[in-house]
Amino acid sequence: MVTGIAMANSPLQLHQAMGYSLLVYAGTAQLAALPLLVAGAPIWVSVMTALMVNLRFIIYSAGLRPSFRSQSLGMRYRIGYLISDMAFIMYMREEARWRHEPLRAYYFLGLAFANYVIWHIASLIGLVGGALIPETWGLAFAGTLALVTILVPMLVSPAAITACVVAGVTAVCLRGLPYKLGLIAAIVSGVLAAVLVEKRAVTHV
Repeated sequence: MVTGIAMANSPLQLHQAMGYSLLVYAGTAQLAALPLLVAGAPIWVSVMTALMVNLRFIIYSAGLRPSFRSQSLGMRYRIGYLISDMAFIMYMREEARWRHEPLRAYYFLGLAFANYVIWHIASLIGLVGGALIPETWGLAFAGTLALVTILVPMLVSPAAITACVVAGVTAVCLRGLPYKLGLIAAIVSGVLAAVLVEKRAVTHV
């Protein structure tokens, strides 16, 4: 809904906003790239910002690979498109039990498609009713809190904690850069910090 409200307050028309939501289907990427598109930033900056914000989906895909590597290419395309934070977290809670089940792909698609439908219904509500929802409701902050609830359970290793701290400090320090380049720098620095910590841990084992 927060994403829909953000698009409702942009120059995008309704059909453009819904097309954007269907094509991208990633709230953080949409929110990061939308102001760049509206501001007329170079398209490569918008694309790179969206890609950087969505780097976590590479990690999600790697986590799902043991379950779905034997599936057909078409099935893996469908799973890949529908991967979301919630679907990934819910599936991975039972991944060990489902890994060898013949219907595991359909179990994941059921989770993911339910999330997909709810996402777009909420996005449409935000688009249509965005102008009617007062800013005092603080929905934008509610969206941030929702992301925090996803992030915190992932902070279970020194590498993850290091990545979070380094990325957060970098984002704050470079928040004044144009085209949200500080966000890209924060993501890159966080990933590099995590890799260095992981390598050091392996070396000392």
